[in-house]
Amino acid sequence: MSELQGLSERVDALEARIAYQDDTIETLNATITTQWKQIDALTRQLAALNDRLREAEARAPGPANERPPHY
Repeated sequence: MSELQGLSERVDALEARIAYQDDTIETLNATITTQWKQIDALTRQLAALNDRLREAEARAPGPANERPPHY
């Protein structure tokens, strides 16, 4: 019976480990999903700001990299 009890304990330990790993995987998945949404929003915001900068540079009079007159 000792052998059967040892096997049962090993199975129980493996089941607990799998449950813990499943929980960890779900937590990591939720974290990655949240981070991906943030990255996507920031990428769109950066693209919009880049467009606004190009428009502002196009409307600006004269060269943008002109040296100041005191040089």
